[in-house]
Amino acid sequence: MPWDTKKYELNPPSLDELAAVLQTGLEQHFTTVSVQVTHSPDLREAPFHLASEGISGHERIGDVGGPQNLRPLPRLDHKYHLRELMDLMEMQDGLVIGAGAGPFHHTGVNTELMPNLSYKNGAANNQTRFAKIVPATEDDTVKDIATGTLAHRCAPLPTSTDSALLTNLYGSDGAPGDVLKIVAKGRKKNSPDFTATIQEALRNKYEQPVSLGGVFVFRAGRALLHVMPDFKKEPRLPGNKDNWLKYFDVSAPLTCLSVVHSRDPGLKLHLEHTHCFSERGEGGHFHHDSTPADAEYEAYFNTAKVIYRIDGPGE
Repeated sequence: MPWDTKKYELNPPSLDELAAVLQTGLEQHFTTVSVQVTHSPDLREAPFHLASEGISGHERIGDVGGPQNLRPLPRLDHKYHLRELMDLMEMQDGLVIGAGAGPFHHTGVNTELMPNLSYKNGAANNQTRFAKIVPATEDDTVKDIATGTLAHRCAPLPTSTDSALLTNLYGSDGAPGDVLKIVAKGRKKNSPDFTATIQEALRNKYEQPVSLGGVFVFRAGRALLHVMPDFKKEPRLPGNKDNWLKYFDVSAPLTCLSVVHSRDPGLKLHLEHTHCFSERGEGGHFHHDSTPADAEYEAYFNTAKVIYRIDGPGE
């Protein structure tokens, strides 16, 4: 389907300026903070596991679909092919990473998706993962918080390059380069979560939207994740009042793919979306750390220069 696409140019501050802004902003919410501009490490290596070496070069964000495709009933005709989304984002080769809903038409059920896909000279390197709900067994150490009857499994999805319903992508050439390195430890009592503190710092400083994308490792502590179960046959209630989403308390380390906007320039953006996975087979949508004093983050982010709003909700 030829999805409607709107292009919005951004004019982000320099990385050096942003480093100073984020250092000051995050110090209000974490006991230890270091924000600096650095040359990115090889992000293909553990614990990052990206499909390309870096997150630099022609940096952009694709905001695809949205929560309106999930409620009150799922719009199952909104299926996306990541290669086609890259074309709409004016990418020939490069890397896309982020968070979205999985290709139910391939997995058989609704899932959380961690897109992690690169193309080089037409050849794909697909490191995408997905997380789904499964019945809990006696051996499961992480179970649904509310009932303990459900667990989740996170696994690679090498056979599909699709997503569905909503997908938030950070795209780049996948090249090494200068990025923001953010290290934050010990979230203070009653402070917002990690990505919300980044949004707050940017929103307090800038009137124009500033958009970031990249990867962070939740190195220490525990975190609250949710995983969508399969679709409901009756209309969903807003605000998860029907307890549709299933929540899990998961230990570090977690690798998290993230897209963050400080403001919406009128595109009806999903302002923050982060999905995480572990080598233990756990993963899902990241909400916040659940042990603030123990929390430790190491992030590598870059600024987007353009946003592509694809298959937006209209008026």
